[in-house]
Formats: sequence, C-alpha cells, structure tokens
Amino acid sequence: MITNPKDGLLRRDFLRLGAAGAAALAIGGLKGGPLAAAEEAARKKIPIGLQLYSVRDDCAKDLPAVLAAVSKIGYAGVDFAGYYGRNAADLKKFLDDNNLKCCGTHTGLGSIMGDELKKTIEFHKTIGNKFLIVPSLPEEYNKSKEGWLKAAKVFNEASEKAKAEGMFVGYHNHGIEFKAVDGELPWDIFAGATKPEVVLQMDTGNCMDGGADPLAFLKKYPGRAKTVHVKESGQPEKGVIGDGKMKWKEFFEICETTGGTEWYIVEHESPGVPALEAVKLCYEALKKMGKV
Repeated sequence: MITNPKDGLLRRDFLRLGAAGAAALAIGGLKGGPLAAAEEAARKKIPIGLQLYSVRDDCAKDLPAVLAAVSKIGYAGVDFAGYYGRNAADLKKFLDDNNLKCCGTHTGLGSIMGDELKKTIEFHKTIGNKFLIVPSLPEEYNKSKEGWLKAAKVFNEASEKAKAEGMFVGYHNHGIEFKAVDGELPWDIFAGATKPEVVLQMDTGNCMDGGADPLAFLKKYPGRAKTVHVKESGQPEKGVIGDGKMKWKEFFEICETTGGTEWYIVEHESPGVPALEAVKLCYEALKKMGKV
C-alpha cells in the first residue's frame, strides 16, 4: 500500500477514484462502451423457434423428418400447432433426437378450461413446454366487450393454475383484435382485464393486417410478450422476413428491453415458396440481422 502522498495515491483515494471510474465506465457503457457491447451480445441470445403450422403439410407426411430439417436449418425450438397423432413421449424423443426445445404450443380454449387443463399441463410437462397459447376464440367470446371480458376470466383462472406448475397461458392475435367492438379494441379489453402473467403473444403480421401497429402495442403492454410470432405484413409473394413492411430493428429493440421476450418464433404462411425453403430463408434473414 502507498503511504506517502508524494509517492502516489493513498489507499482511500485509490478506492474512491476506482469506484468513480467504475461508475463512469457504466455510464460510458450506456453510450456505446464495453457494457453496451455486452448488453447487445446478451440481447442476441434470445433463441429462434419455428411455428410448425408453417410446415404443416410436411409434418403430416413425416414429422420426424421435418424436425430434423428444422434443426439442420438452425432453429433452436418448435412451436406446435397439432401433434399429428403422436403422444407426448414420442414428441419428446423427436425433440431430443434433434436437439430442439418446445418453445410453445397453439392449443384450443377448451384445453385450458376445467379438468382439461390438468391433462394439458401433464402433456406439456413431458415435452418440456411452458407456454400454452390459445390461437383463437369461439364467437361467444370475440363478438362483444362482454365476451372478451368473459374470456379474460377464463385465462386468469387458467393462468393461476398453470403458474403453480411453472407454466404460462396466453393468447395469440389475428386481425380481429384490432377492430373495435363496443367502442374499444379487443386487444385492449383483453389485456386490461387479464393478469400480467397472461402472455400476449403478438403476431406482427396479423396485427398489421388488422390495421394496427404491433410496435405500439408491444410498448403499451411491457413484459407481456414472452413469446412473439415473427411474420411480415400482407404476406408478400415470398413472405420472407425483411421483404415486407415490418420495422424489425425497432421490434427487436422493444422485445429485448421492455417486452420480456424469451423466444422469437417464425411463422410463415405465404404459398410463394415451398414451406421448408421459406422457413430457411426466414432464418437466414434473421441471421443477417444479427439475431443468430
């Protein structure tokens, strides 16, 4: 330790200046220094999954082969939209064989209600999935504010039970949620009436096709986009990410700061390109954007 001020810093001064330097480094990091670089690297670690509805015809023919192809492309997980007659144990084996995780499922409303929820939870425990997402609602729930509030109650009850098992329930939008009913947008009615842990799975393409801005709603409901569906608006000819109108840079910024996003999930529905080729092009586009 230095004891002579003429020879250099006293220990207490050294510590004081060291702390100040650390604070300055932190502030500098926010402006583009080392901490900002580390933060950016952490952001890129959000894994990319594929909604298997994108390749549903291929899955119906040979699910194991499709999962192998999806893994080879580079996807880290898959989001189910049906199980093609397979039980949970078989699905888990297919996933493990291809080093894939289950990043979600699209499941009917009835599967999260009453006694069915327990069965659903057990099935998804086996395949390692914690996101139970309902992709649409029967008309009794989506034609009025009262119906949407009724739906919110169902999701709140299911969410409480799923939470105890380490799982989440959520809802996936189409375009109808952004068309006013009884003077309000269904997305706002539902979001405002559900608990914070109920996932609001934003489908970017569906939202834009409904005449709304997905970025605005992601900002409006922070922390609730635990999984998002990455899709272009209007399904351009190829439907490949980056070919449409979506502001991807801003989208990723929100997801990686306030969105609470744990998975980016590609969903492709345009018929312009063979399905497996299209989802490969989408993955490569995300790679060019620095998301892989």
